[in-house]
Amino acid sequence: MSWLPQIGRISIAIVQHLGAAGKFLPNVLPGIVVVYKRPKLLIQQLYSLGVMTVLIVVVAGLFVGMMLGFQGYHTLVDFGAESSLGLAVALFLTKELGPVLTALLFAGRAGSAMTAEIGLMRMTQQLDAMKMMGVDPMIHIVAPRFFAVIFAMPLLAALFSVVGLGGGYIVAAGLLNVDPGSYWAAMQMGVDVYEDVWGGILKSVVFGFVVSWISAFEGYYALPSANGISTATTRAVVTASLSVLGFDYLLTAIMF
Repeated sequence: MSWLPQIGRISIAIVQHLGAAGKFLPNVLPGIVVVYKRPKLLIQQLYSLGVMTVLIVVVAGLFVGMMLGFQGYHTLVDFGAESSLGLAVALFLTKELGPVLTALLFAGRAGSAMTAEIGLMRMTQQLDAMKMMGVDPMIHIVAPRFFAVIFAMPLLAALFSVVGLGGGYIVAAGLLNVDPGSYWAAMQMGVDVYEDVWGGILKSVVFGFVVSWISAFEGYYALPSANGISTATTRAVVTASLSVLGFDYLLTAIMF
């Protein structure tokens, strides 16, 4: 029975961590006022966290779209439905793979960078210095990064889906001899803007909120040491990735 106390300690630690994250969020949300009054702070973080992630999103979207083109064609051709390849690629990208893979890539690149940056400020006592000068770091440091991630995630997910559709078209029309007109026509007729496109956008907004919340929280409360920052960064990426997958299931279940 020696494992019971260990489970209890782990459970209490998890609950304490979730409680601290819950107390952290209300302190960040009022920062929307400062972001609104000083949009330059938001623009700087949009460039640092969003624009600098565009390349990896574009490359990943292209190869995922090409992979879907190959897989979808060899599945649909057995049923004589290869003309619906464009519809299949579009639905997979807009509803699932676009938002989910973008969030995972964003958590690995921008989320880890945000956690490490805020944690480094904690280690070098920059956050404490701001408090001594009467400046709230939650509002001026954390909030611009927090809202920049929420704004950037839907745009990156849309970019991922568009590039993926292009990759699927390259494979379908260029390598598999699928009629280009049928590729786009099936997509136009079968994709619903409200259920499919807006559903994917809603997912990406929720994923952006979750990734930014976890990354900012882990960075702000990281232990002020090199090992503490590395541990917080790893924990942020793992927790954010698992949370994205969990919320994807919940949102999919609610939408259907």
